[in-house]
Amino acid sequence: MNQPLSYVHPEAAIADNVVIEPFVSIAKDVKIGEGTWVGPNVTIMEGARIGKNCKIFPGAVISAIPQDLKFKGEKTTVEIGDNTTIRECVTINRGTVAKGKTIVGSNCLLMAYVHVAHDCNLGNNVILNNSVGLAGEVEIDDWAIVGAMSGVHQFVHIGKHVMVGAMSGVGKDVPPYIKAGREPLSYVGINSIGLRRRNFDNDTINDIQEIYRILYQRGLNNSDAVEFIEANLPASNERDDVILFVRNSKRGIIRGYFDDKED
Repeated sequence: MNQPLSYVHPEAAIADNVVIEPFVSIAKDVKIGEGTWVGPNVTIMEGARIGKNCKIFPGAVISAIPQDLKFKGEKTTVEIGDNTTIRECVTINRGTVAKGKTIVGSNCLLMAYVHVAHDCNLGNNVILNNSVGLAGEVEIDDWAIVGAMSGVHQFVHIGKHVMVGAMSGVGKDVPPYIKAGREPLSYVGINSIGLRRRNFDNDTINDIQEIYRILYQRGLNNSDAVEFIEANLPASNERDDVILFVRNSKRGIIRGYFDDKED
C-alpha cells in the first residue's frame, strides 16, 4: 500500500501487501518482500534487499553508502532476512568491495539507534540492544545478544549463543556459548540461561562448562587448551564449534576472568 505522501522510485520492487507509511523515501534498486511494514520517515536507499514480514520503525536509514573512505561507489547491497525488526533510527550501511554486502539475518531485533557498518554479517535471531555500534566487517553468529551501548571493533567475531554485557568494548573475538563482561571484556561463565531457553539439555550444558574450564581455568595457552579439549573430550557439535572458533580467530579471543596476562 503506497502512501501518497511517500516517494517510491518506479524501479523499486515492492511486494503488493507492503505497508508504506507517510514520508518514506525508497530509492531504485530496492526489493521489499511481502508483509513488511515501513514506518514513517524511513529512508531506504539503493541496494537494499529486505525480506518478508519485517518491521522498520521511524527514522531508520537502510543501505546508505559506507562510512569508509576507501569506498569508491562500487555497486553493493544490504540484505535483510524475514521477520526482522529494525527499531527507531537504526542505520545499516551497505557493503564495500571487501565483501560486497552487509547481511542481517532472519528473526533479528535491532533496537533503537543501532549502527551496522559496511560488510557486517549477522546471523539469525541476533539481538542488538539500544545504541550498539558495529564497526566494519564484524561477524555475529546465530542467537547472540549484545548489550546496550556496546561498541564492537572492526573484524571482531562474536560466536553463537553469546551474551555480551551492556556498555562493553568488544575488541577481541568472543567464543560461542558464553557470557562476556567486565573491563577489559572477559569470559564470565557460559550462557546457561540462554542455552536452557533454547532447549539445550543439562548434559550438553555441563559439557560446554567443562570445555571452558579447560580453556580458561587450567593455565594453558589457547593452542594447548584446544589440543587438550580435542584429545580428551568426546566429539560433539558444541566441542567442535569451540575448537574451530578458537583456531580460526584472527583477533584472538577474549581473556579469562582470572587471567592477568595478555594473549
